[in-house]
Amino acid sequence: MIEMVKLDNIGEQMERALILVVDDDPLNLVVLKQTLQKYYRVLSASNGQEALDVVSSNTIDLILLDIKMPKMDGYQVLKKLKNSPQTQSIPVIFISANDSHADEAKGLEMGAMDYITKPFSPPIVLVRVKNQLTIKQKNDLLEKLVSIDGLTEINNRRFFDENITKEWRRASRSGEEMSMLLIDIDHFKLFNDNYGHRAGDECLKMVASTLKSLCQRGSDFVARYGGEEFAAVFSPCHLDDAIKQAERLQKAVYDLSIPHKFSSTASVVTISIGVASSNLNGVNSVESLIEMADKGLYLAKDSGRNQVKSYT
Repeated sequence: MIEMVKLDNIGEQMERALILVVDDDPLNLVVLKQTLQKYYRVLSASNGQEALDVVSSNTIDLILLDIKMPKMDGYQVLKKLKNSPQTQSIPVIFISANDSHADEAKGLEMGAMDYITKPFSPPIVLVRVKNQLTIKQKNDLLEKLVSIDGLTEINNRRFFDENITKEWRRASRSGEEMSMLLIDIDHFKLFNDNYGHRAGDECLKMVASTLKSLCQRGSDFVARYGGEEFAAVFSPCHLDDAIKQAERLQKAVYDLSIPHKFSSTASVVTISIGVASSNLNGVNSVESLIEMADKGLYLAKDSGRNQVKSYT
């Protein structure tokens, strides 16, 4: 008999897990939802296309997917999920009345994480769901660690490259404007050379923490772009609002009052910021958005540093 006591901790461990149950049999949907709802948030779909629609508008943590469905079967749904960068990492557990080893092998080869045969046992379903969510949590943690800069503990360049592309696609679909900032610590080489690398590291940490604290809205994020450069993405965000946000970041770093007597700009550490928006003329790709922000940063430096500039 399955030990149910251990399952009582599921809600505490994975309270935010959102599971999608896909089955064209209404009774199976009811039973699976009742089984899972004690521990998780649950959404349901009665066919393949409805399942894909639910996935496109929700952050799904795991899918329980029936194989035999009209119009679009479970294999076709799984193929579409695996072909999309946005959904390919969602774990899928097949639930099928077919206990053929060949069908099970086909599902696993296509990328399903597990295979449960009907009629299913609710305790077995719970245990297998818990196992897959535990694996997903560990993988998500590893992925997060890979995306964190080791020194400043904010997002790294890899995270920036991946997520600015995602935001560009999302903004393109919705027609919304997105903006980005390229940020450079003024005269940082002189700071490092005269105060030492340990002080330089502490300066980077303080600046990074300050930038991150002011980029907390929804999909906004800040990342270490390289060396003493940082990048921030705001979406949705108009150019005028991005400039105002950049000015807040500039002031916040100035107000840290980190001494820098070797700077020709100010007696404290300052930053220069270039701002660009997806609605600027000539911006038609992620690369051109970054290029425009870089030109804005060059203008800020060329104009005396400790400034915010947009290239138009």
